[in-house]
Amino acid sequence: MKRDELGDLSAFLAVIEAGNFTRAAARLGTSQSALSHTVSRLETRMGVRLLNRTTRQVAPTEAGERLAATLRPCFDEIEGQIATLKGLRDKPAGLVRISTSALAADTILWPRLAPLLRANPDLNIELNIENRFTDIVAERFDAGVRLGESLDKDMIAVRIGPDFRMAVVAAPDYIAAHGLPQDPHDLVHHRCINLRLPTLGNLYAWEFQVAGRPLNVRVDGQLTFNTSDLCRKAALDGFGVANLAEEMIAADVAEGRLVRALEPFSPVFAGLHLYYPSRRQMSPAMTLVVNALRLPSR
Repeated sequence: MKRDELGDLSAFLAVIEAGNFTRAAARLGTSQSALSHTVSRLETRMGVRLLNRTTRQVAPTEAGERLAATLRPCFDEIEGQIATLKGLRDKPAGLVRISTSALAADTILWPRLAPLLRANPDLNIELNIENRFTDIVAERFDAGVRLGESLDKDMIAVRIGPDFRMAVVAAPDYIAAHGLPQDPHDLVHHRCINLRLPTLGNLYAWEFQVAGRPLNVRVDGQLTFNTSDLCRKAALDGFGVANLAEEMIAADVAEGRLVRALEPFSPVFAGLHLYYPSRRQMSPAMTLVVNALRLPSR
């Protein structure tokens, strides 16, 4: 194989992972037209169409899917070996890309990564804030952050956060006008602030535990948002009852801006985990990040 053929294969894989030529070209630092020419040259050389193109996106053909499936583990192995060689330097170096939620980035990742970055100036971190479940393999992230209960079985998971609970809250003005629910079933009589889940587009069903059994409640109200931050702001403004992560509203509750309800019915969930593919060799830079984020054993 000629050296330029290896580059063409890498460019093709970048287009598959990005979903279109524009994003792939930006990631590779080249022009869209040059990247399109590279892939066309690869298709001509192989004698088979690899991509179905539209004005907005590209999709792999059957041949393209098979080629991409072959290339991914090969390029992952190459990147892993290069990272290992870089680790032979006096100081660890390299880029670690992590997909995470804003709340996890603010409360867990950044406080622990900031000292690590100061101590290792050749270490680069990219935190990509996502409100959806990200395929970290397809989108070429080194790791992602999720609650423990939602992890895939083929991933290595490292616990980075304590047990997790949701909190039903409302502002004093709302409580003065409508009272507080005393039982999860009472929520049908309240103005609740809905959260639309970004992954599937469904509304989040509020999760409770009654007499040891799980209970999901579909709530209704005037407002629906797709971010927890807006749900919190609406609750603070007295528009209704919200169900938010305890950590997100702890200061509001402590200072009286929000009042908590239904606490005995709030279940405990497995805390946040950093996860990454089990088959990928971990670079020295990634090892540093994992060790910095790992929740200390009690």
